[in-house]
Amino acid sequence: MDASSQFKDSLPTTPERLMARLAEAGIDYSHHEHPPLRTVEDSKSFRGDMPGTHVKNLYLRDRKKRNFLVVSQEDRQIDLKTLQTDIGADRLSFGSADRLFEFLGVRPGAVSPFTLINDSEHRVSLALDRSLMDADMLYFHPLVNDLTLGVTPEGLRRFLEVSGHEPKLISL
Repeated sequence: MDASSQFKDSLPTTPERLMARLAEAGIDYSHHEHPPLRTVEDSKSFRGDMPGTHVKNLYLRDRKKRNFLVVSQEDRQIDLKTLQTDIGADRLSFGSADRLFEFLGVRPGAVSPFTLINDSEHRVSLALDRSLMDADMLYFHPLVNDLTLGVTPEGLRRFLEVSGHEPKLISL
């Protein structure tokens, strides 16, 4: 399934609406266009003038049907068995594309903390690699995978505050 801007009007929130919400909240961001990127490896070849910390985002579900979004530095090795203890989950697995769309309103390849804008019922728990909060700049897809927004850790904190999501900071 395509996660590019070509299909943005089929999403619960468009990238433009997300960027308007960031502006309304006083969150500065940089805007970068590129070909659709589905993986960390894809994104490494299209960085250009984007110095800072790039991430990977994992949408996970546990045996109790709880949903988790885990965000870490892109090159971190993540052991799901260790992670489940860190976030209080029970037998983690990757969430399906259908559940991803149901809970976060995006397609695979476009997952990021910005997808929490679509989680008004707070059904997804966010876990952030604590080291991200020491970065100068963080980069995330804004609901589609052919755009990237750069925000400071303070900008991310402000977005999460506005969306009502309290992250659990973990060491990965």
